[in-house]
Amino acid sequence: MTSLVKTGIDGLDKALGGGIPEGNIVLLSGGAGTGKSTLCLQHIINGAAKYGEKSLYISTEQTREELLRHGNSFGWEIEKLEKLGKIKIVYFDITAHKDFIKSIDEVVREFKPKRIAIDSLTTLTDALLISDISEQTAFSLAQIAETVTPIPRTEQVIAKTILYQLMKNLKEYGVTTLLTSELYEDTNRLSADGVSEFIADGVILMFFVGIAGTDSRTLRIRKMRYCEHLKSYLPYEIKKGEGIVVNTEESMDVLMK
Repeated sequence: MTSLVKTGIDGLDKALGGGIPEGNIVLLSGGAGTGKSTLCLQHIINGAAKYGEKSLYISTEQTREELLRHGNSFGWEIEKLEKLGKIKIVYFDITAHKDFIKSIDEVVREFKPKRIAIDSLTTLTDALLISDISEQTAFSLAQIAETVTPIPRTEQVIAKTILYQLMKNLKEYGVTTLLTSELYEDTNRLSADGVSEFIADGVILMFFVGIAGTDSRTLRIRKMRYCEHLKSYLPYEIKKGEGIVVNTEESMDVLMK
């Protein structure tokens, strides 16, 4: 039987049938302001504070100081957990950093976390397209792409190759991992790149929904390998002093049709 990793977010764990199957790579897709980073950080904090698991947060968008401020707004004691060696926050500046996959590998092998969050895959993929593929590799991939698809799909072929390599590495660690991706409005994709949803073991979608002139939030577990889970659209809130709170007693399915 597959072990389950609790996120520590009660409603989400209930919707997942107890937690995320250990070792799964889970994509969190949503628009700006849906709480992707908050959910990731909460998962990491809970792993360290509630379950005593070493947890790694890799950010390509918010600096450590910004994440500390974000966590402090919910009363999360990130610095205390850092001093105890339970949490490590790493910020990669995409404008200056090179060889992200190698750097991630070095951090993971040194820190040996039980859970990882990478925020965001969208920014990371853009940076990897620029820095991690050699000109020769890119040229070879472009040649292959042009023989079977129109030229505009060349970048997607390269991105898919990068993502496969990144997720292959993450799989080898055997660590439960959350990845965030922007989800643009009016799109049929489940991620910004259009390919990571097929590679990931799980996909959780996060939305804003307009109700009576106000914006409410809802999430849906679109897929999760190795477990039974709720498939409804579930309302959630981002509460001061708590973070993400998911309500499994209600469904927003009718509004999402």
